[in-house]
Amino acid sequence: MQIKMRRGESMLVPNEQNERMITYEVEAEDDQQPLKETLKNRLDLSSRLLTKLKKSKRILINGQYAKYHELLSEGDWIKIDMTEEASQFEPQEIPFNVVYEDIDVIVINKEPGIVSHPTKSHPKDTIANAAQNYLEKKGVACRIRFVNRLDMDTSGLLVIAKNPYTHHIMSQQMKANEITKKYVAFVKGVVVANEGEIDGAIYRSSDETIKRVVDDRGQQSLTKFTVLERYADATMLEVSLLTGRTHQIRVHMESIGHPMLGDHLYGYVDTELIRRQALHASYLSFLQPRYKEKIEVRASLPKDLNELRNKLKDELLR
Repeated sequence: MQIKMRRGESMLVPNEQNERMITYEVEAEDDQQPLKETLKNRLDLSSRLLTKLKKSKRILINGQYAKYHELLSEGDWIKIDMTEEASQFEPQEIPFNVVYEDIDVIVINKEPGIVSHPTKSHPKDTIANAAQNYLEKKGVACRIRFVNRLDMDTSGLLVIAKNPYTHHIMSQQMKANEITKKYVAFVKGVVVANEGEIDGAIYRSSDETIKRVVDDRGQQSLTKFTVLERYADATMLEVSLLTGRTHQIRVHMESIGHPMLGDHLYGYVDTELIRRQALHASYLSFLQPRYKEKIEVRASLPKDLNELRNKLKDELLR
């Protein structure tokens, strides 16, 4: 006898789930409903994925290819086969610290100084190359999709989706502010208030610069912070993003007169303290895409930020 697992109002069949396959047993509520309506309303498949699956004939009812207009019966098994060509990044042995993994996502604690995805200036030695190596060793063939982004010099929690369904669902969670992201930041100066909120639109003045500013012409942006520790001329903060704009924390902290330590673009640079922006993605919570269980992940501070913290404590004691 199969024990079914409830996903919201949907029933997912265990032992029939993997990175590339979702198996759903039709309930009474879906009886005589068109297949497409159930795929969209019960399982939240995107229109883009539905189109792709239709072309490749990868939706099955009871083991047989099914067209989207076909009516369902209670007890039918729907199989969604998301098999696709795996990413073709060069596999490389690069630090890849996995802190959470399930059939849909990998969450790593990213080291500073490494980019996520190959670019013209960084064609290899990226997190994507490390992920390719990791997945090949596990015998998992899937396309690597990043759910969130971290700047090269920001460390911390980075999420990789193992299939297009997961990427779509987590992108929806991002837009709906259902993903909680917290950072640890070390900023210049002593922040007086124990906690605060920065509400300032972020604007990019031209395509010729990557730098952003707080300007009413930009996108509405909201950041909350709480003081964790104060030093002689610096503060350690926990920062929560309520919107997800490029460089948001860095821009907002500079706008209130407390630029990030080590930030060459917006902040205060003292290479005796640290050689990169003192920012770490330390906490993440989200709903598991398939089963909707709450997942919480934490990442401890990397070596260089612990060293910075100790230096700042020493200065305080002098």
